[in-house]
Amino acid sequence: MAQIVKRAYKYRFYPTPEQAGELARTFGCVRLVYNKALEERTRAYRLEGRRVSYVESSARLTEWKRSGDYDFLSEVSSVPLQQALRHLQAAFANFFARRAKYPVFKSRKRSRASAEYTRSAFRWREGRL
Repeated sequence: MAQIVKRAYKYRFYPTPEQAGELARTFGCVRLVYNKALEERTRAYRLEGRRVSYVESSARLTEWKRSGDYDFLSEVSSVPLQQALRHLQAAFANFFARRAKYPVFKSRKRSRASAEYTRSAFRWREGRL
C-alpha cells in the first residue's frame, strides 16, 4: 500500500514597509469578511431559521466587493478572503457536529492576524515569487 506524504514548510521573512502595509490590509480584510459572513449567518438563522451555505457566503463576498462601501476588498488578493469563508464553514460544521462551540467574531486585539494563501495564489516568474 502506497503512503501519501504531506509536507508543510514554515518560512520567516522580514517585509519591507510597503509589504507590511499590504499584509496589514490583507489581515484587516480577512477579519472583516469573516465577521460579516458570521453576522449574516447568525442573522439568517435567528430571523429566518435557515442555514447559509459557503456558496451563498461566497456570492455575498462578490456583492460586498462590488458595493461602494467595501470596494477596498478588491485591492487585496481574493484567495485569503475565500479561505476565511472556508474557515467559517468549517467552524460551523464543527459546531453542528458538536465538536466545538459557536463561532465567535474575530477581534483586532484578541485574535491572531493571519491570512491563508493556497498554492494557486503564488506565481514563480523569472526567478521571483
